[in-house]
Amino acid sequence: MTATDRSIELISAAAQAAADKLAHDIIAYDVSDVLSITDAFLLASAPNDRQVKSIVDEIEERLNKELGAKPVRREGDRDARWILLDYVDIVVHVQHSEERVFYALERLWKDCPELDLPAEAKATRGKAAEHAKLQAEEDLSEYGEVR
Repeated sequence: MTATDRSIELISAAAQAAADKLAHDIIAYDVSDVLSITDAFLLASAPNDRQVKSIVDEIEERLNKELGAKPVRREGDRDARWILLDYVDIVVHVQHSEERVFYALERLWKDCPELDLPAEAKATRGKAAEHAKLQAEEDLSEYGEVR
């Protein structure tokens, strides 16, 4: 079994929305062969809580406006460290960069096929590492040490 056309359409639109809000390391997996509850996962991250929330809001608005899709469940809003949007066909995970590294969802789903994403979403790969390096350099120049 593979992800449906509808799932791929939702994933592409969500990935583009995340990229437009400067999400980092956007990736999608077809999990339809290993999970019966959904077809695909979209993973994205951001360096701060405010940006996590902004990315999620943009995804939710874009999927509703362009595709008439509303999530059946939204979790994690209070802390905005890891927000999950469940659209039944797809599940979107937007995580703070620290949670992304700690939970390493890519490691769990690495055996599942990766879904093709819009070019802007693909271009976000490696952005979290790039951001962390820049932050460390700023900390070093400002404080004389990495925090």
